[in-house]
Amino acid sequence: MSIRPILQLPDKRLRLISEPVAAIDGEVKKLVADMFETMYEAPGVGLAAVQVGVPKRVVTIDATRGEEKKQPFAMINPEILWASDEKSVLEEGCLSIPEYIDEVERPAKIKARFLDLDGRTIEVEAEGLFARVLQHEIDHINGVLFIDHLSKLKRDRVEKKFAKAAKREAVE
Repeated sequence: MSIRPILQLPDKRLRLISEPVAAIDGEVKKLVADMFETMYEAPGVGLAAVQVGVPKRVVTIDATRGEEKKQPFAMINPEILWASDEKSVLEEGCLSIPEYIDEVERPAKIKARFLDLDGRTIEVEAEGLFARVLQHEIDHINGVLFIDHLSKLKRDRVEKKFAKAAKREAVE
């Protein structure tokens, strides 16, 4: 296992639509192990493979907090089957947009389907933080960032800020 670098805005690879995983082989299992190590080290509650430069439909999630027993989920080819009409507004952040947090409205409950690392099809109903993280990570594999759920003014401001920071780093 190894910690992989996390892509940050304005890296254009974050906008790639990830390819489905055809077979859960050793390479995919190594990717998942690396993603968990990277996610926990960051620290974060979710990570999509595209965030570490691999445009595959692979997501890791562990929405536990503090001293709670860890509940890691590795999801291959996840998809949302159903979303509630009821909405929830909570603060979100992203490992690819560090130190920026804003309120995002999303469906309060969802039903999702994915493959586990043994290739079994799993369906879950999710609400609360788990539903939010799952939606956030599925957005990533579809080339969508949480800032895309904000007003155009806020999104443009964030994108400009990170583009300027990237230019300064390139000069140094």
